[in-house]
Amino acid sequence: MNNRIDAIYARQSIDKKDSISIESQIEFCKYELRGGSYKEYQDQGYSGKNTDRPQFQMLVEDVKRGLIARVVVYKLDRISRSILDFANMMALFQEYNVEFISSTEKFDTSTPMGRAMLNICIVCAQLERETIQKRVQDAWYSRCQRGFKMGGRAPYGFRTEPIIIDGIHTKKLVIEPTEAAFVRKMYKMYNAPRISLHDIAAQLTAQGVRSYFGKPFSRLTISMILRNPIYAMADLDIYEFFKSQGTEIYNDAADFAGTNGCYYYRSKGNTDNKHKYLQGQILVLAPSEGFIPSDLWLQVRKKIMASQSYQPARKARHSWMAGKIKCGNCGYALMAAHSCGHLYFRCSKRAENKSCPGCGAVRLHDLEEVVYQQMVKKLEDYKTLTGRKKKRAASPKLTAKQMELARVESEIEKLLDTLTGATPVLISYANAKIEELDSRRQTLASEIAKLTAEAVSPEQIDTISGYLDDWENVSFEDKQQVVDLMITVIRATSEKLQIEWKI
Repeated sequence: MNNRIDAIYARQSIDKKDSISIESQIEFCKYELRGGSYKEYQDQGYSGKNTDRPQFQMLVEDVKRGLIARVVVYKLDRISRSILDFANMMALFQEYNVEFISSTEKFDTSTPMGRAMLNICIVCAQLERETIQKRVQDAWYSRCQRGFKMGGRAPYGFRTEPIIIDGIHTKKLVIEPTEAAFVRKMYKMYNAPRISLHDIAAQLTAQGVRSYFGKPFSRLTISMILRNPIYAMADLDIYEFFKSQGTEIYNDAADFAGTNGCYYYRSKGNTDNKHKYLQGQILVLAPSEGFIPSDLWLQVRKKIMASQSYQPARKARHSWMAGKIKCGNCGYALMAAHSCGHLYFRCSKRAENKSCPGCGAVRLHDLEEVVYQQMVKKLEDYKTLTGRKKKRAASPKLTAKQMELARVESEIEKLLDTLTGATPVLISYANAKIEELDSRRQTLASEIAKLTAEAVSPEQIDTISGYLDDWENVSFEDKQQVVDLMITVIRATSEKLQIEWKI
């Protein structure tokens, strides 16, 4: 034990004018030792929030080998800013009879008071770090809500130019015509039946179109473009879509006028992939203009959502519902399988890892017959509603009803928020007002449904009806096109059937 030496540990996370250099830290520590042999351990460019530092780990190993008598640092936070890490380190030092010295903070670790003071200081050091993190996070969150461009390269189809928002210099996205033309092409291609991301990537690559840094377009890059609301001409339909998905929308419904695109941010504390999970994310109108019509953007986005677990490269052979039919329990694609001389649907997720209970015994041809009858019924309902009315342009009356519905729902939400901790009198008033607003909400929803139905093209209905009337003689490929025109997704089990309609 007599041949143990002292250790000087120095750390600097970043090199800036107001931070003390490693060299200066070592000089302070050498003065504290006043002679004697020592070994230096230096971590340049490492944070004190954890112990993932090479020289610190080497110091720990030397302590365990019994080579260290004292550990000297310039200041407590140079060695750790974490309460847990510091406690573990002090336990280690006590186990191996190592003294700890801070050259600017005098602590005697051999006494209970000295150890208590050390713990207080490490709490303050961690609080300082977490306070700085909170300030940075809040500043970022505030800038998001105000529509600032938050760094990174411009999305494909845009370039940046300077702009001042609320007196602060930032950047604004501006449409880049050549790239924007290819983005429009991607949306139109993917909206066509049986076109996959692979098909789009292959065609663009064959034409010599390149993405960032001159690289060919990949399916992932195209998928990110097709999901990004920065391209959408955000109107009330966009607002309602994200609201229905559980997205936090910063702007009022009335602000969605069908011109600007939207920024999409991950909310505070949410670590999920923001493009895959819409719930709990933040949507903010951007200062830049969108250039993809909202109806096209929504059709593409819903197709992507419905096809997340479907393999588009595999050509359908058994059912014209392929690509639309999903397990009613887990949402994964149903695949055809032979059993006892019959074709059944099987859940692909259950077949892969047994993590889904499955869809039960669902005969392929029986389900096709049920879905066909549902399509016939849906078309009959629309014929009744539309009659021989001519196709009309977007209805100002429909838009007004949608805006009023968004306002009514917003008022209901605000009233519900006031009920927490409210007095009996306030609760009584709020309940009465909510009942009144809910009655108006139901009326508006009914009126909107009727107006929407009346806006459907009779020509389109007649075309689809022609196919359904002669279904037995329609080709497999044409049946797929009819299903693609009418249906977004079919969710099925042996107990239930749910169809999400496009019309």
